[in-house]
Parts: sequence; C-alpha cells; structure tokens
Amino acid sequence: MSVTIYHNPKCGTSRNTLAMIRNSGIEPEVIEYLEHPPTHEALKRMISSAGLTVREAIREKGTPYIELGLADASMTDDQLLNIMLAHPVLINRPFVVTPLGVRLCRPSEVVLDILPNPQQGEFTKEDGERVVNAEGRRVR
Repeated sequence: MSVTIYHNPKCGTSRNTLAMIRNSGIEPEVIEYLEHPPTHEALKRMISSAGLTVREAIREKGTPYIELGLADASMTDDQLLNIMLAHPVLINRPFVVTPLGVRLCRPSEVVLDILPNPQQGEFTKEDGERVVNAEGRRVR
C-alpha cells in the first residue's frame, strides 16, 4: 500500500501529519518538496484530487506571494502552478496521497480521513492537543 507525504520537516503541521501516518503502522514515502517538488502535472492532479483550486493550494505566509504579484486575479492556473514550482515554498503543505484519496492536511488530523489503516494508539500533537485516544479513536 502506497502513502506519500509532501513534507517540510520544519513545519509542525507536516511533522504531526507524518507522525499520524506512522501511528497507523504505515511508513510513507516522504518527499521533501522544497528540495524535490512534484512535476507540473503531478501538482495539478494533487490539487484537483484534493478538491481544491490552485489558489487554495498556494501558501501566502512566509513566502514571496506578494512580491511575485500572485494576488493578481488575472493569473491563470498554469501560470500559478509554474510559479509554485519555481518557488516550492508557495506550495501549501502537507499534501498526502493514499489509496483512499488526496488531502491538504491542514489541520494535520485531516489525514485520518484518508489513511487505510486505523491509528494504533494514542496520538497527541506537538502543541499538546490530543487527537487520538488510547484505543486509537479520534477525539473530537
């Protein structure tokens, strides 16, 4: 079974998502997308499969979003995708691809909706928020 996470190890949300995948007993393919961005077609497909628009997949905070003029509504999806790939920090994170679907896992517990295996024990995020109880059930 193949699970892939487009990961930024400096991002707490991405680290929490990766830890929840591993808490389900799966060792995913980890792609550090800042160093190894997806192809144009792969990014376009991930965004579409996640039910997002290209604009919804762009990260603004801590990026050159304003400097690159990305608020310009006349830019096409292909133009935006090309800029995202030239500046991978603009790709929001983490995207997770599983046999059950693709999600932009913000917040990180969104990953639970697409994992093929249940959680195998308790999980608490780095900030102390309890997400999964000792029985492996999601805490809401």
